[in-house]
Formats: sequence, C-alpha cells, structure tokens
Amino acid sequence: MAEANSYEEQRRRQVEENKRKLEELRLHHLSAAVREAAAKPKQKRKAPAQRDAGKDAPRRRSNRIASIPERPNYRENAIYSQKQKELKPDHAYAVSKAEELKDELSSDYPTFVRPMTQTLSNLHIPSQFSTEHLPQQDARVYLVDDDEEEYRTFYRPHTSSLNKGWREFAVDHELVDGDCLVFQLIKKAFFKVYIFRASSYYEDDH
Repeated sequence: MAEANSYEEQRRRQVEENKRKLEELRLHHLSAAVREAAAKPKQKRKAPAQRDAGKDAPRRRSNRIASIPERPNYRENAIYSQKQKELKPDHAYAVSKAEELKDELSSDYPTFVRPMTQTLSNLHIPSQFSTEHLPQQDARVYLVDDDEEEYRTFYRPHTSSLNKGWREFAVDHELVDGDCLVFQLIKKAFFKVYIFRASSYYEDDH
C-alpha cells in the first residue's frame, strides 16, 4: 500500500513539473491559437477581374511586320511620273498637233495618240482601246501610211502591243523620240497612221 502511495505521489509531482514547463514554454497558448485558426472558415479569394482587351489594351502588333513599308505600286508610280514629266518644247508641239487631229477626225472610227520613244521593238496600245476594239487573240494588224502603203504587224493581246513588223514601219518612216502618231482604226485590223514630227517645231519658226 505504501508503494502505491509513493507511486501516486511521484506521478503527481511529474505532472506538476510538466505543467510548469509547459507554462514556461507557453505551448498551450500556441496550440490554442492553432486550433482557433483552424476553426475559422477560409475566405474565398476573389478572382482577378478580366481585362477587356477591346477597351483599354492596344492590339498587339509584330514589330517586324510594322517596320516593313508598304510595297509600292511601281506601275502607277511610273504612269504618274510620266504624266508629270515636263516635255521638251518640240515633243510637246508634236503631241499637241496629234491631239488636234484626233479631235478633228470622225468619231465613227476609234483613234488613239501615241508619242514615240527610243524603243522601236514594239508599240504599246492603250489597254482600254485594245479591250474595246481589238481581238483577244494574236492577230495580224495592218498599218496604212499617207501613201496608202500597207505594213503588216502582229498584235499580241497579252502585252497589248504591236511587235513583229512594227520596227520595219518605224525605220522606213524615220521615226525618232519625240515624234507623235495618231492611229485611226478605219476597218477591222487596219490602222490609218498619221505622223507628226518633233522637228516640225523648228521648221515653223518657234
């Protein structure tokens, strides 16, 4: 019986010693805080508001693409430059005379004016004229001069030009840069050609 009392006394002293140590370490306060935190309901995090890309965010563009300049239209630029180019007085004189004749010719026969250049290998015909009045396949086209002599050339619709035979006509009539021609379609595949020479500018005492 004495042994049992001794054991109980020792156990009591051990429990009191443990309580004292716990008090010193304040572990019971820490555990209580942990239990309290675990018992509190967790607040849901608000999802971040989605940005309206169409309102306040500029559309992303590639720096590489933005730095590339637009491709120029060389054909339009060439036409514009040609129109803006100041003609020499003798060239302008030949063109004005050709335009005067074109206005005087009968409207029953389609006409177009073509100033000469240094290129004699072919003669370009205005695309609209070709579409409206010339065949849509390769064809022979005859040029008739003031002496009613006929020259056979070949018309190519894909280039809207006269090529084979044109050089012979140009050489025989001594055409040079600055001369201006009027082409009148007098019948199917036959052009009457009127020549106005730039050299006439000086012959007329200008």
